[in-house]
Amino acid sequence: AATAPGKKITARLKRTLPVRGPQAPTLSELMRWYCLNTNTHGCRRIVVSRGRLRRLLWILLTLSAVGLILWQCAELLMNYYSASVSVTVQFQKLPFPAVTICNINPYKYSAMKEYLSELDKETKKALETFYGFSEGKSKVRRSVDDWNSTGSDFFQQIPLLKVEDFSRTATDLHSGQKRKIEGSVFHKDSSIVNSGDSNDIIGFQLCDANNSSECALYTFSSGVNAIQEWYKLHYMNIMAQIPLETKEKLSYSADDLLLTCFFDGLSCDKRHFTRFHHPLHGNCYTFNSGENGTILSTSTGGSEYGLHVVLYIDEADYNPFLVTSTGAKIIVHDQNEYPFIEDIGTEIETAAATSIGMHFTRSRKLSKPYSDCTETGADIPVENLYNKSYSLQICLHSCFQKAMVDSCGCAQYAQPLPAGAEYCNYKKNPNWMYCYYRLHEKFVKEQLGCQQICKDACSFKEWALTTSIAQWPSTVSEDWMLRVLSWDKGQKLNKKLNKTDLANLMVFYKDLNERFISENPANTLVILLSNFGGQLGLWMSCSVVCVIEIVEVFLIDSLSIVLRRQWQKAKKWWHGRRGSEQAPRAGDPERQGQHNPACEDEDLPTFTTALRLPLPQDGPLPRTPPPNYSTLRLEAAFTEQLPDTLELGR
Repeated sequence: AATAPGKKITARLKRTLPVRGPQAPTLSELMRWYCLNTNTHGCRRIVVSRGRLRRLLWILLTLSAVGLILWQCAELLMNYYSASVSVTVQFQKLPFPAVTICNINPYKYSAMKEYLSELDKETKKALETFYGFSEGKSKVRRSVDDWNSTGSDFFQQIPLLKVEDFSRTATDLHSGQKRKIEGSVFHKDSSIVNSGDSNDIIGFQLCDANNSSECALYTFSSGVNAIQEWYKLHYMNIMAQIPLETKEKLSYSADDLLLTCFFDGLSCDKRHFTRFHHPLHGNCYTFNSGENGTILSTSTGGSEYGLHVVLYIDEADYNPFLVTSTGAKIIVHDQNEYPFIEDIGTEIETAAATSIGMHFTRSRKLSKPYSDCTETGADIPVENLYNKSYSLQICLHSCFQKAMVDSCGCAQYAQPLPAGAEYCNYKKNPNWMYCYYRLHEKFVKEQLGCQQICKDACSFKEWALTTSIAQWPSTVSEDWMLRVLSWDKGQKLNKKLNKTDLANLMVFYKDLNERFISENPANTLVILLSNFGGQLGLWMSCSVVCVIEIVEVFLIDSLSIVLRRQWQKAKKWWHGRRGSEQAPRAGDPERQGQHNPACEDEDLPTFTTALRLPLPQDGPLPRTPPPNYSTLRLEAAFTEQLPDTLELGR
């Protein structure tokens, strides 16, 4: 019974006083206690913040921080249980690349004879004058009429010259006359065998048609290089004036070039090839070009499951001055890439079996700020003239062609035509040769600006080629194989095939491993935030929410306090200025009050505050009056004695 009152008092106290901590009766009280006592600063700021807007902002920030923590933790867990590497090797069925094949000789010499007759005459005359070649000693298979013809006027204007010991005089190989050399001399040395006299230099002079004093002499220590360069210069001028339809007829057809074809163990024919006309290589044929929307693929690696073709080269119909080697050129490329056969083409020998094994690699580079590459070339201020996917070579060639049109007024023959332009030729552009060589010199020296404008592509495909060559056909099989191939070709050739007219080509995947190389950033946003969080947590036991709290207190609140104090000072100064303007002047009849510092307190005056009052300036100091002692006498006040006092007196 004694404990009953104590229990009642305890229960009454529990009902009266608020219960905090884990024993709180409601969830709201529990959450409030947690927010006030936890180390998670965001929760505490939600409770202690004043104002609905600030409390709402802290709620949003805290919830955002919780979401970011969950997201980053999930990313870390996925990265922990996954093997992320930069190089990925996949084994799958690979699409077969496009294979472009060209004859090294662009046009049949027999068909081009009438167009090149004047040029061939000049070339043969230069050979006879300088080297003593005659028709009987020359290995030229085609005879040209009028051997001693003087040629056109243009060949006389830009003839081959023989310069003796780098002097300023040269001998014209066309007329035999000597002329004075003016302008700059550009010597292009070579390791090819020179002419008989080591002091004899062969070259040609180009002058500005508008200014005859502006000339440049291009010399070669090898007569072979000099004659070929001079011949190609005039050859491009002639070909630029021939319509495209005519040039396609003068070059090799698919029936002329292809003898047999197999792909992936199955027979194929010219229908699987797409004609592509190249200015310098004539008609080329692309296998698996993808123009019909179908791209062939191979399911097995090895030479038996790739592309296998036998090419008819027809060496006897080669131009003896334009090309000095025999065979074909091929290039392996993607269906969306332009085949730069003249830059990176692989030559195929005749009378040999050439096997080309491929390894496929896809590469991906990071763009800015990690590298200076371009995704699609849209950010490059150079028009793509090739209508193919962007590449560095396309940009450089397009840039040079644009500069050629702007500077020379016409386009260079070896590259596509820009809109509204035409190829250079002597009749319409007599100055184009000099302009072209000057421009090309600037391009090689990187003074044209193309190398600075053009960038590498961020994504590209590459086929690494491994070439092996074997004698073909063998001695024991040569007879019957040539007979069968002649029979297959029979009605079009009308002659027996020679093994030097044939080339055997095999292009295949060595294996179906696709290697993917990609660049990954070493420092990502997650790593950056983790590093910051690690440093803040290690040294300051601080989190992102703590940083936000510091910003709020030390920046926002501190700034508001400073601004408020400055505002109060400005306000006080303004009121003081207005008060001084409204104060009464001296001699004003109105009574002026005096300031008493003791009365500044708003409380009622007391004896202590009264003592603090200032004394008057004049007059004696106030003193306390003496007491009236007559008031201390009791006789007058109490004349009659009380009864109880009488008893005490006794």
